[in-house]
Amino acid sequence: TNTPEFGAKGITEPDSFGPARNPWNPDHTPGGSSGGSAAMVAAGVVPVAGANDGGGSIRIPAACCGLFGLKPGRGRTPWGPEFTEAMHGIAVNHVLTRSVRDSALLLDIAQGDERGSLFQIAPPKQAYALSAASRPGKLRIGFSTRSPLGTDVDPEAIRAVEKTVALLRDLGHEVIDAEPQMDAKQMCMDWLSVWFGQCAAEVDEVKAITGCGDEGFELDTLAIAAFGRATPAHEYVKCQTRWQQYMIAMDAFLEQYDFWLTPTLAMPPAAIGAMATPPWQQAALKMLLKVGGEKLLMKTGMIEQMAMENFKYMPFTQFANVTGVPAMSVPLHWCQNGLPLGSQFVGGHGDEGKLLALAAQLEAAAPWFDKTPDA
Repeated sequence: TNTPEFGAKGITEPDSFGPARNPWNPDHTPGGSSGGSAAMVAAGVVPVAGANDGGGSIRIPAACCGLFGLKPGRGRTPWGPEFTEAMHGIAVNHVLTRSVRDSALLLDIAQGDERGSLFQIAPPKQAYALSAASRPGKLRIGFSTRSPLGTDVDPEAIRAVEKTVALLRDLGHEVIDAEPQMDAKQMCMDWLSVWFGQCAAEVDEVKAITGCGDEGFELDTLAIAAFGRATPAHEYVKCQTRWQQYMIAMDAFLEQYDFWLTPTLAMPPAAIGAMATPPWQQAALKMLLKVGGEKLLMKTGMIEQMAMENFKYMPFTQFANVTGVPAMSVPLHWCQNGLPLGSQFVGGHGDEGKLLALAAQLEAAAPWFDKTPDA
């Protein structure tokens, strides 16, 4: 049940205890940050495992491991008791499961606000278990296989969505090529700036609690925290304020469509080590941290370049986090190499029940429950 340090990556390959591995092929990642949870559920060790999602960390491992992964909307599930929100509501808690039914049942148990909640969302109109047992009716769904960052999308990811589109049409839904209109590159960088600040605060907190120094953290974590400290407060506020523009754009899109369908990932699950920070970048980061050159590095554009290298693997998931809406990854495609690759549906505020109803319909039409790594 390993996890990347601070849940900071879409892969699970921490220095401590080594990488979590994908049960479908141990040479490949189970995704992250909830990669260890996904590996345990996919391997049949447990039927359900806890997960959270601040940029795709439920949906990415679900897509990699052939599981169902629902990211609830902002405020749907609690964080307490010591705090009630993480990353301004970007990060939320739920689970990874093999079945839609189990995910719905766990959401019924966990959903609701708590003492001190900064944001209270309307309760569901009916139990999520009932939604998962209901038909969704005819839906109008926009879909896209284009990376919002203009980066490449693997043919397997495109095939996954095309297969999902065909299934949806067979089920009577209207599916149209469409996507929200927003500056996705700026959105990703704004998400990243807030995460830099979050990581810096968490590193400081762990140091205060444990008494450790920099030796207690991975190099990538120290670099992220340094970039967070180098971000001026007014720039941080600008990043977070721009989130409202993205929320308005997503709401405008979802006034026309019930859901937005995309690949969950832009490529199949990566090989272990393929997404690691290259040695030359590690050397550069060590030197810059030693001399306090993180502010200079941020001005060179290198941070943006490094970020885009990582975002190209997962350019679709951050939208739902920044805009606070629910989203899910559904396991409807297996690649030619035998690895799963999920499709993502993004819904509107409060649409968890409607997402679960569609997921259950897809599960009945194209069952995945009995697809296991050893089958």
